[in-house]
Amino acid sequence: MLSKNKQKFILSLNRKKMRDQNELFVAEGHKLVSDLLSSDIHPSTIIGTAQWLVQNDKRIPHNTEVIEATNEEIKKVSALKSPPEVIGLFHQNNNILNISQLSDKLCLFLDEVQDPGNLGTIVRLADWFGIKDIICSKNCADIYNPKTIQSTMGAISRINVYYVENTSFLETYSELGLPIYGTFLDGENMYNKQLSINGLIIMGNEGKGISSEVEQFINHRLYIPPFPADAPTSESLNVSVATAIICAEFRRQVK
Repeated sequence: MLSKNKQKFILSLNRKKMRDQNELFVAEGHKLVSDLLSSDIHPSTIIGTAQWLVQNDKRIPHNTEVIEATNEEIKKVSALKSPPEVIGLFHQNNNILNISQLSDKLCLFLDEVQDPGNLGTIVRLADWFGIKDIICSKNCADIYNPKTIQSTMGAISRINVYYVENTSFLETYSELGLPIYGTFLDGENMYNKQLSINGLIIMGNEGKGISSEVEQFINHRLYIPPFPADAPTSESLNVSVATAIICAEFRRQVK
């Protein structure tokens, strides 16, 4: 039975303050919870229907709180339109960033990406394109926001996400001597440029783009050209769409 106190606690994790205070986040649905149970992210509590718990009992660590609940009880705490069979409360990862270990990797840096759905989609894209590290400015959306977690579709279990102070991180990263890319309307057509197999790709805020504070560290300005070049078109691309296009081109050039 899912008690009223437990219901209240689960709902409280919709607020960042409570997620941070308890170092927990909420994941909903069989696929997402299953991916997390198969990862290094440890569960605190699993709330599932009787059928789900019987079918997945062996996958749940022994020290996990397990609560059997009805569909109606799960519906009361679910943020989804169609309540799932299972909801999990998982411990947050306290990843420690070692910048020197990024020297042989292609990484993403997100400059104030504020929409949780965009952040979750970018995590999923990074997973698809084999980019294991995403560095976020402190003003980015919270990776543990329920909407972000759902948008990752389980990729959160395979990607390292860090939050940093912009200038301090970028000053240190610049000392590695690696290319730092950013997208601009006055940049070089990315399809005409030889791209590196490692370095940092910076994606900007949904409305303002890359901030001047971050722009000063960029040494390769890229442009995603529309087609045809001289036709009227939208002013800009959604940041997650732009990230997909850029990551695809970086990986296409890998021989």
